[in-house]
Amino acid sequence: MAGTRFSVLDRSRIREGHDAGEALRDTVALAREAERLGFHRFWVAEHHGVPGVAGSAPTVLAAAVAAATRTIRVGTGGVMLPNHRPLVVAEQFGVLESLFPGRIDMGLGRSVGFTGGVRRALGVGKDEADDFAGQLEELLGWFRGTSPTGVHARPSEGLTVPPFVLAMGEGARIAARAGLPMVIGDLRNRERMLRGIEQYRAAFRPSVWAERPYVVISGTVAVAGTAQEARRLLKPEAWSMAYARTHGAFPPLPAVETVEGRAMTGKERELYEAGLRGHVAGTEEEVAAELARVVGETGAEEVLVTTSTYGRAALTDSYGRLARAVGLIAPAAP
Repeated sequence: MAGTRFSVLDRSRIREGHDAGEALRDTVALAREAERLGFHRFWVAEHHGVPGVAGSAPTVLAAAVAAATRTIRVGTGGVMLPNHRPLVVAEQFGVLESLFPGRIDMGLGRSVGFTGGVRRALGVGKDEADDFAGQLEELLGWFRGTSPTGVHARPSEGLTVPPFVLAMGEGARIAARAGLPMVIGDLRNRERMLRGIEQYRAAFRPSVWAERPYVVISGTVAVAGTAQEARRLLKPEAWSMAYARTHGAFPPLPAVETVEGRAMTGKERELYEAGLRGHVAGTEEEVAAELARVVGETGAEEVLVTTSTYGRAALTDSYGRLARAVGLIAPAAP
């Protein structure tokens, strides 16, 4: 994995018994730890109307993260472009880049609100994602100063904020045609991921943003002293996903012990067990070997890791072990 970059995406997950403010402060604290451990970038996500996620305003949160760190790159994974006017997005990233020059990334996605109520509140419809390529071109035009309206984006015009496209399917083709780096997940569906990467590389056109394809693979990684302990870290998120699929609402994360004692219907149990499979989880040696295999298969330039669990100490320990496993910091003393 020599030369492969490793980065962190955090979704500001709310935990049972804790509030959204604490979740956001936890994200900022995790960014400081990721910087100390040597990760390349730290990204935050965008979710609207989700009870279990506090990160609804990624550029605002990115500003807090950048202000609390010194060297790590900071960005979004991502801003969902159909939800916003491209001019406003350009202005927000222009402000971030002006405040923290050379450290800001602009990760962009094409999803719209998850429910009809959220989409109505945002003022968008499901079909807004169909024009993602046009929205992306308009956004990049504000930085180049090529808008035909006579309006200029301030302070964005003339700045270079690296854009990334969160891609699968059509998103991969849009990233390739625009000549932009692509972020693709998840690690559980390797065949689909490999198809997307192949399509992206085959269709890539060099641009002012990237001379050659740049692939970031994204997924959940959990590391602990034993494989069983690493698997336990995944249980709160797996239960929350199963609950969301059966109840239509994504809840806060419960403690591992709560999940293990919680009764589930047959369908919930099926979804829960499925949610535990396919992730990269194990000891430092096991995770290092699996990540090396995935990077070898995909040829990815970067791995973007997202891990959610209830215990903050266990989460921090997982990232520390990951940093050792992939060579970001020295191995622990025997």
